Amino acid sequence: MNRSEISLNAPRASQEMLRDTFAVLALGIAPAIGLGIARFAYALVLPDMRADLNWSYAEAGWLNASNAAGYLIGAMLCARVIARAGAYRTMAAGVWACVLALALCATTRETVTLNSARALAGLGGGFAFVAGGVLAAQIAQRHPARSSLLLGLFYAGPGLGIMLSGLTVPVALDLFGSWRLAWAVQAVLALVLAVVLMRRREACAAEPVPAQTSAGQGVTRSKMLWLLGGYLLFGAGYIAYMTFMIAWVQGSGGGAGFQALFWAAIGAAAMASPWIWSRLLGRLCHGHAFAVLTGMTAVGAALPLLSGAVATLFLSAVLFGSAFFAVVASTTAFVRRNLPSTVWASAIGTLTVAFGAGQVLGPIAIGAINDRTQALSGGLWASVFLLLAACTLGVLQRDFPQHGR
Repeated sequence: MNRSEISLNAPRASQEMLRDTFAVLALGIAPAIGLGIARFAYALVLPDMRADLNWSYAEAGWLNASNAAGYLIGAMLCARVIARAGAYRTMAAGVWACVLALALCATTRETVTLNSARALAGLGGGFAFVAGGVLAAQIAQRHPARSSLLLGLFYAGPGLGIMLSGLTVPVALDLFGSWRLAWAVQAVLALVLAVVLMRRREACAAEPVPAQTSAGQGVTRSKMLWLLGGYLLFGAGYIAYMTFMIAWVQGSGGGAGFQALFWAAIGAAAMASPWIWSRLLGRLCHGHAFAVLTGMTAVGAALPLLSGAVATLFLSAVLFGSAFFAVVASTTAFVRRNLPSTVWASAIGTLTVAFGAGQVLGPIAIGAINDRTQALSGGLWASVFLLLAACTLGVLQRDFPQHGR
């Protein structure tokens, strides 16, 4: 290639990278809605809902378990739905299901209806997350040198939802004193974000996703057993922090303003995670990136239990927020590094099933521990130990010989 060809190709490559970066950022709106708002905003309204509806901690945990169960079903079905409807349509259906579920939460006090709405949000979140992740991985494949950053941008999407809900829900609760109105605010916020995502359809869906194949799926799972086990424990451990930490902050005397800043700090840190951890994701092989990031998440979860100082709480929010979705990105990076693109959706779905199973069990188990010990600290310490166990399993995972480095 001569110099003139290089000079012509460089601006074109730069334009393609910029276009694809904006496409991935748009795709990140899907998990911002499905996870950042439809799942995690529950922690912000939980104290008010628990007081108003006279729930135990275990009963409060059931709502997040219902969400996680829906998410698990969505992850299990997603590869088949993608094969029939396409990744973009699957993602869009998931997003609209989450918007509907948020609106339903604002209309009822009935526990059965609330659990059903949370399950619908989980199902939609599973579709949005897995299908959006497949599309983001397809785009990242076009830019090998920047693939870790592009994947990180998608997985930072929930941080946007967390930050926006953190800035709105405590204020809505303080002004109106109604958890149902707080859910309504989140439904409107999710609707606005969904419209923005739909307007970017052409850019997001430009690259067709290869047809999936079932060949070798059993072998693939057997080679990922350590990572699957670690991801299950991670799902059970991290969700306790994201379910009960606002209740901990509130019980420690944190008012609406502090709760908003604390939750927004988690979201902002999650949004910054691609720049913080992209080199680590690109350089570490085997399950080592997963292990390091899970360990960081465990440290972030432990800090509030060691000290209630304001600085410690914010350090916890920043460390936990920056690491916990980077853990998810590390699993997709592992799949992309070790498997052909034809089985990405299936492999990501398998990992998400393990993750979802942990999230089903975690809130109920941690809530039961909180009820038995009559304190949030018992369950939160249990979550730290689950995260440390997940970290250990990640160390044991190896890349596949035919693909790994």
